[in-house]
Amino acid sequence: MSTTPLPDTFNRLAWSNLAAQSAEQIALAAAPIVAVLTLGVAEGETGLLQTALTLPFVLFAIPAGLLADRISRRALMAGAEALRAAALAAIVLLIALGALNLPLLAALGFAAVCGTVVYSVTAPALVPSLVQADALPAANARIELARTIAFASGPALGGTLVGWFGASPAFGFAAALSAIAVVLLAGLYEPARTPVPRRNPLQEIREGAAFVFHHPLLRPVFVTQFIFNTGWFLQLAVFVPYAVRHLGLSAAGVGVVLAMYGVGMVIGALVATRVMRRFAFGTVVGLGPVTGFVAALVMALTVLAPAAWLAGLSFFLLGVGPILWVISTTTLRQSVTPPRLLGRVSAINIMSYGARPLGSALGAIVGGFYSAEACLYLAATIFAVQALVIWLSPAVALDRQPEMVGDSAAVRC
Repeated sequence: MSTTPLPDTFNRLAWSNLAAQSAEQIALAAAPIVAVLTLGVAEGETGLLQTALTLPFVLFAIPAGLLADRISRRALMAGAEALRAAALAAIVLLIALGALNLPLLAALGFAAVCGTVVYSVTAPALVPSLVQADALPAANARIELARTIAFASGPALGGTLVGWFGASPAFGFAAALSAIAVVLLAGLYEPARTPVPRRNPLQEIREGAAFVFHHPLLRPVFVTQFIFNTGWFLQLAVFVPYAVRHLGLSAAGVGVVLAMYGVGMVIGALVATRVMRRFAFGTVVGLGPVTGFVAALVMALTVLAPAAWLAGLSFFLLGVGPILWVISTTTLRQSVTPPRLLGRVSAINIMSYGARPLGSALGAIVGGFYSAEACLYLAATIFAVQALVIWLSPAVALDRQPEMVGDSAAVRC
């Protein structure tokens, strides 16, 4: 694997990604705090707010992927980030005027998250045009490191800003970070792409879906990721009450255990490039699902041996493994997907997040009718299935990163 330094044009994208991801996490943390402390809303209403902040991933991932394959990806990302900056600035203005209410907060938060969706779909499609093929793992590791740093620090920073300085500085700081991301993107050079004839949008979406679901490498990756998200959110749905009741953890103790997930993500992103140099490409692809299964077994073990350190180890493993998975499978998608389809294929990958509410619903049903312990056993079973799916696929047999394909690659519809 090459150790060639990443080019300056990619570094602009990486810094913009750090600014954009941090803006997202700070705003997502600040919104419910402001809703409760400033607007005085109740639990049911905060649930509606959270729904508004997650719906764009379901509604706009596919349209964003379609746009990413039709127009300049750099311009699309800059426009999306400008939308987020404008929405966050509007919240600051409404707070200053004393005119902010829950519907306006939800609507502006919805608009801001639309920017997040477009950025998340488009960035992986842009990266292959900015770096050499053998530098893709390092580039994807840099992108994921920024995301994990923002994920680990953004919520705490957002809560601290609201607590110490108030709502306006929190949203204002997030808006400023989004504006910085826009400036960085505006100065980024994007190589020209070969124009492709436009067709009916539904036909283009079907082309992207057909490519993923007929591809022998991408299909098992999608299925594995869908099953993983189901098991992960099933476990998350019941962990807090389980930790308090069965493990005897205080609120601070629960926070420490959950923080191990972020620690694992950061460490995984830092070591990912070295891991991918040391092991066969397919082995790294399989490591994430196997690590997830081991993590689920460790969590299920706490039923018999209720120890906080075991729960913390489980969350740490769930941070390390999936980061290796994201970096390796993103590199795989970028390598085997024709450039003209990268946006749509990236969008379909994000649609696998639709398994998250399914996992949460399973947690509510199984936990309600049986117990949290039953949920942990079920989660371990689900994690076993996702590991089995990927290890029975040809993806784990890859000795090295596949050769980059061109736009002439055939697509089955």
